[in-house]
Amino acid sequence: MFERFAIFYTPTEGLATFGAAWLGWDNAQGCAVPHIDVSGIDVPHITATPRKYGLHGTLKAPFRLAQGATLTQLQRAAADFAAQHAAFDMGEVELRHDNGFVALRPKKQSGELRDFASATVKAFDPFRAPLSDADIARRRSAGLNARQDQQMLEWGYPFIFDDFYFHLTLSGTVSPAQAKTVIKALQTLVDPVVPQPLCMDAITLMGQDQDGMFHQIHRYALTG
Repeated sequence: MFERFAIFYTPTEGLATFGAAWLGWDNAQGCAVPHIDVSGIDVPHITATPRKYGLHGTLKAPFRLAQGATLTQLQRAAADFAAQHAAFDMGEVELRHDNGFVALRPKKQSGELRDFASATVKAFDPFRAPLSDADIARRRSAGLNARQDQQMLEWGYPFIFDDFYFHLTLSGTVSPAQAKTVIKALQTLVDPVVPQPLCMDAITLMGQDQDGMFHQIHRYALTG
């Protein structure tokens, strides 16, 4: 059913409902939903790139299963990992236009969050098939530095470890002027639904279907 898998952070309750309506995809229910109507903003257009993922924060980037690995094994590993790690606060988050797109990001990323993300990358890497030549070429087209390139080759994704910055993506590439308008509109929408501080309370095993859309397979509470 699924072509690739990933480990994401996915919110719940009000933030999840908002994210689904903003992006137009509910990854928990696995279905498209009507977009929020915001005057002066073409929401379907600016959210087209992140829509397939739904609202999420990447911990282990999408990967194909290694030869011999099974979804059942991956599910068991996710349950074991969640049982070994405790929930923790990620601090307050804010809307920012970094790296060309609008996202909710921690005001200050903690070492605890970076260490948790690094542990996630390492724990699930045995399940990852090697990148194809096309995957490598696509990643390199983003202009990676030497460290990011090596991380991509070794771990399947360049933006990990010291290059990891947690974010919940809310747009594709937008100009600074567009971003200013989008953030102003988003602020009134997210203020009532974003918990402050935001808590890393679970990891979510995701699956990507043949149409490229991501679905929540299971959300595992952190209980360690």
